[in-house]
Amino acid sequence: MATAIEVQTAHGAGDGHVVAPGHAEHPPTSTGLDHRKVLMWLFLTSDTMFFGSLIATYMIYRGRTETMGVGPYPHDIFDIPYTSISAFVLLMSSLTMVLALAAIQKGDQRGLRVWILATALLGTVFVGGQFFEFTDFYRQGLSLQTNMFGATFFVLTGFHGAHVTIGVIWLLTLFFVSLRGGITQGDSLDVEIAGLYWHFVDIVWIVIFTLVYLIPYKDMGVSEAGQNLVAIIRHLPAFFALVR
Repeated sequence: MATAIEVQTAHGAGDGHVVAPGHAEHPPTSTGLDHRKVLMWLFLTSDTMFFGSLIATYMIYRGRTETMGVGPYPHDIFDIPYTSISAFVLLMSSLTMVLALAAIQKGDQRGLRVWILATALLGTVFVGGQFFEFTDFYRQGLSLQTNMFGATFFVLTGFHGAHVTIGVIWLLTLFFVSLRGGITQGDSLDVEIAGLYWHFVDIVWIVIFTLVYLIPYKDMGVSEAGQNLVAIIRHLPAFFALVR
């Protein structure tokens, strides 16, 4: 009677590769990257085009609001200092996300929980600030139906806020899984993939904050807006290279 059972994997029987109990194996693709990471990059690429279309639509139509003579206008309601604080909070969450990944890669479970919870809390603060801003704009008479500025602004920033909310839920899920011992040093890729998504929403907010809030409303035409958008998108690969 055999005393041992030899388990062979479908992608390479007898290669001596040991799979940790309870963990499925994820072989690398031809690029050398895990297929889950490749799928996340593909999703982020498609999401970049999605946000690019929303930003382009906003940049094209925002200048037509004053032509139509229907307010309120951006310079009437934007509170740049307040939004700057929200942007700073979201950017700091990228730092805590990096620290969370570094902790689990070292096998530091406590560090992972501290920093991933901090990231989720910072994201929650940002979403809460955006909700307050939306309600304040609504009280001042701006809504989706008010004018083209309101329609494109709420759609663009609302979709971004939804992305941040999804990210917060994802991070909290990882936090509670880690409390039950479900994330080990060997599972650091799970945290890394969540980090890629989180860094993406942070980078998108940099673009939105710059184009929507900081660039003067009256002093830029559609062609110049398009040139600025193309220049920013052209530099996105460099940003992604920094967070890989």
